Amino acid sequence: MQKMILNAFKNKRVVLLALFFLPLIGSAQEASLDTGNTAWMLMATALVMLMTPAGLALFYGGLTQSKSVLNTVGMSYIAFILATLVWVIIGYSLAFSEGGWFIGGLDNVMLKNIAITDLVDGANIPQLLDVAFQGTFAAIAVAIVSGSIIERVRFSTWMLFSILWVIAVYAPVCYWVWGSETFLAGDLDFAGGTVIHINAGVSGLVMALLVGRRINLHEERKPSSIKFMVLGSALLWFGWFGFNGGSAYGANMFAANALLVTNVAACTGGIVWLLIEWFIIKKPTLIGVASGAISGVVAITPAAGFVDVTGALVFGVIGGVVGYLGVVKLKEYFNHDDTLDAFGMHGLVGIAGAVLTGVFANPAIDPSGVGLLFGNPGQLWIQTKSVLATAVYSGVGTFIIYKLVAMLTNGGRITEEMELEGMDISYHGEAHISIEKDYVVNLDSKLAD
Repeated sequence: MQKMILNAFKNKRVVLLALFFLPLIGSAQEASLDTGNTAWMLMATALVMLMTPAGLALFYGGLTQSKSVLNTVGMSYIAFILATLVWVIIGYSLAFSEGGWFIGGLDNVMLKNIAITDLVDGANIPQLLDVAFQGTFAAIAVAIVSGSIIERVRFSTWMLFSILWVIAVYAPVCYWVWGSETFLAGDLDFAGGTVIHINAGVSGLVMALLVGRRINLHEERKPSSIKFMVLGSALLWFGWFGFNGGSAYGANMFAANALLVTNVAACTGGIVWLLIEWFIIKKPTLIGVASGAISGVVAITPAAGFVDVTGALVFGVIGGVVGYLGVVKLKEYFNHDDTLDAFGMHGLVGIAGAVLTGVFANPAIDPSGVGLLFGNPGQLWIQTKSVLATAVYSGVGTFIIYKLVAMLTNGGRITEEMELEGMDISYHGEAHISIEKDYVVNLDSKLAD
């Protein structure tokens, strides 16, 4: 009897101890959320969001003519809105849920099967935060394309194109490189050199060729605001810390390295472009130095998690040189109308950066990335294969999508009268302030006469 009473007492103590420690067990499970990583990724997502409706909009808007600046800004703005909605509805599922060799499945359409408590493996951040972060990448990718075709495309055409492009072009390429182990497995693309810049740059070139050149292309065209263009480049540069640093998926040494090499490459690209201009045209321009900085960060994007500062200097130099040649010399040679150089600055520089990653990837930074200079020549072929596959698919996909949306939107291109008058007034019924001032001054002169 005494033994039974003692056992009962012991069991009771076990139950009481279990009840006492139960809240601590629950707290341990909740602690699996890494608050440091989550805080950084929240900030990184906000930084990348800033890049499209603010940074890219001002960068592109400042470069275009005053009569179409609002239309240009609007194309970036609406691209962010539409891409975000498409991404949460179906894009994320196609890019990151389990699927076949070509594209992901439909398990996460409308984010179904993703609970608020679900975490990203390894990073231990909420999966919903990953959805938001990756959505900002999809948005800026399609917005970059707009730079090739501004001042001559219907807004309705652009809106429909943006929706279909995210679904049919961006999502599959994203799936190949980041979402699965498919035929591009092993490609080193830390933050989107292939997925974003080559993809968008090639699409921009195809769109520019399909839409055709602007009327009176070789007439002098003054930028609406160089100061806004420079401000836009600075916002893009600032946002790129989230773009590249956030791609480390944590507040860690990889994010620190990515942030540092991004800054170094931007500075190097800016000074290289400036010096090239100073030598050739004898004038250092702010447009040139800002364009060089953007070329530098584009070049380092795929390699930000795989190279050190020495590599960043090389990428910045190559980015500045290739960007200048693509923007100035290539357009002169082929006489195509890539209006704001989506291909020259993103496509060509993105290709250079992706290929060079296969050369300069340093295992001292990340053991999973070993380039040609460190004993792995095979990585160069993997990078080249990814570049070719992305360029071909992006070009063909863009061709098909534009032909379809052009049929659905009365030809795609605006009328000659609209183009000559400017899209702000003729298409949107709005005016940039400089146009309004000119109108008031002319009106006052006529009244005085």
